[in-house]
Amino acid sequence: MKLGLSFPQTEIGTDPVVIKDFLQTAEGLGYDFVTFVDHVVGEDAPRGASFANKYTRDYMFHEVMVLMGYAAAVTERIGLGTAVMILPQRQATLVAKQAAEVDLLSGGRLRLGVGLGWNKVEYDALDMNFANRAKRFSEQIDLMRQLWSNRVVAYDGDYHKFEAAGINPEPVQKPIPIWIGAMGDPAIRRAARIADGWFMFPRQEPSDEAAEKLSMFRQTAAEAGREPDSIGVNATVFANQGNGAQEWRSVMEQWRAMGANEFTFRTAEADLDGPDAHMAAIRAMAEAR
Repeated sequence: MKLGLSFPQTEIGTDPVVIKDFLQTAEGLGYDFVTFVDHVVGEDAPRGASFANKYTRDYMFHEVMVLMGYAAAVTERIGLGTAVMILPQRQATLVAKQAAEVDLLSGGRLRLGVGLGWNKVEYDALDMNFANRAKRFSEQIDLMRQLWSNRVVAYDGDYHKFEAAGINPEPVQKPIPIWIGAMGDPAIRRAARIADGWFMFPRQEPSDEAAEKLSMFRQTAAEAGREPDSIGVNATVFANQGNGAQEWRSVMEQWRAMGANEFTFRTAEADLDGPDAHMAAIRAMAEAR
C-alpha cells in the first residue's frame, strides 16, 4: 500500500534549502512519492469554487515542472508527480516535452496527474479556451502518450494536427503513467476508461457518497474492458483529520476498505505553523506506518 505526500506548495516558502530539506526528509522517511499542486496565476479575489479562497494571488504556487526538475536533482528514489496539472490550460505537446525531460532527469520516477481545473481566469490568462476544455482533454492525453512512445507522430485530431514530428530526448517510461484527478461523475468515468489511476477529490471524506463514486468508477472500468483492481485509486488524508497518526491511519483504513489502494498525506491547509510543523507531521505519519 503506497503512501505519499502532497508538497505544501502554499506554505513551504521560497528558500531552496527548505524545499530541499523537505524533499530529502520525505525520501529518507520512506515515503513512496510526493505530488505537486499546479496553478500558474491566482485571482485577486476568490470565485469559481467553494475552496477558491485558498487559490488567490496571495497564495504561492511554485511552477510544477521546474520544481520537479529541482526535486529530481536533490532526491534519488522517491516518486514525483503532479496532483494535478491543469492540462487543458497548457499546450499538450509542450507538456509532453517537459514531462519527458523530468522523467529522464529523475530516472523514470514521474507520474503525470492531470485534471480539467475550475478557474476560468487562469485559462484566460494563458489564452486557452475554458469552454471546450473537457472535449480537448482526452485528445491531449492520447497525443502525449503517442509522443512518449514513438519516434515520430503524425497527428490528425479535432484539436491537434501536425505532420510527422517527435520529441527528443525521450522519457524513460514509454509512456509516462497518467492519472486523472476527478470529482464530477463524467470526469470519474473518463478516468475509469483511460487513466492509469484516479486521484480522488482530496477534500472528500470516506462517506457513503464517496463509496458510490468508487463503485461507479469500478463499474465503468469493467464496462470498458479493464480490470478495476489494476487501476490506481488515491485518497487523501489531511493532517488536521484527527489528532495524530493513529487517527490518520484510521481514516486511511476507512478509505482502504472502500477500495483506495494508495494514499496521499497532505499537510497543507491543515493549520500547521511553518515548515518545521510540516516536517514534524510527516515524521509522525511515517513512524506510524
